[in-house]
Amino acid sequence: MFVRTTYATGDPAEIGAAIDTLRSEAPGLLQEQPGYRGFGLFADRDLGKIVMGSWWESEQAQLDSDAQLKKRRAELLTPFAKTLTIDAWEAAAVTPNPQVPAGGGFRLNRLEFDPAGADRLVQVFQGDVLPKLQAIDGFAGASLLIDRSKGRGSVGALFSDQAALVASRGPQAGIRGEGVAKSGVTLRSVEEFEVILLERRG
Repeated sequence: MFVRTTYATGDPAEIGAAIDTLRSEAPGLLQEQPGYRGFGLFADRDLGKIVMGSWWESEQAQLDSDAQLKKRRAELLTPFAKTLTIDAWEAAAVTPNPQVPAGGGFRLNRLEFDPAGADRLVQVFQGDVLPKLQAIDGFAGASLLIDRSKGRGSVGALFSDQAALVASRGPQAGIRGEGVAKSGVTLRSVEEFEVILLERRG
C-alpha cells in the first residue's frame, strides 16, 4: 500500500475547530476516491499539531486522489494551519486493521537512512522491532513508511489509550535503540499524538 501524510501546525487555540471539521468531512471525501484503504487523524492539542494519513491500494491511486483533493484539503485546514507539509510514502510493513478508539495514543518516530539500506531497515523492523512492540501492553498496531529514493521514513505505533501510550515509553525506547543499532538508521524525532479517528481496510 501507499500512504499520503499531512503535517500541519498552527495556533493551539484554533486546533479544536480544525479537528471537528476534518473529523466530519475528511472521511467522506476520501472514501469517494478510487483505491481508498484507510484514514488516520491525530492531534497534539497542546502544541497545535495535526497529522493525517490516508492509505491507498496503489501509488497511482495516491497520486490521483491528491490531485483531486489538494484544494479541498487546504480549505479544511484553514484558518488553523500556519505550516503544511505533504509527503508520499510506501507502506513497507504494517499490522493489518488496527482497532484504536478516539482518545488512543499514537507515537511517531522519524528516521533517515542510506537509500541502499532500505531493505535492511524493513527486515529489521519486521523481524526484530515489530514482534517486540507487539509484546507491549496496550499495543494496537504499527507501520513502517519509507521513501526509498530520499532515505526517509517513519515508524508509527498505536496504543489503546493514553495510559498505555505513557506506560510504553520506556519499553519502546529500548526497542527503538536496538532497532536503530541493527538497521543503521538515524533517528530524527519522536512525537506523541492523540488518536482522533482511525479507519483502516487491510
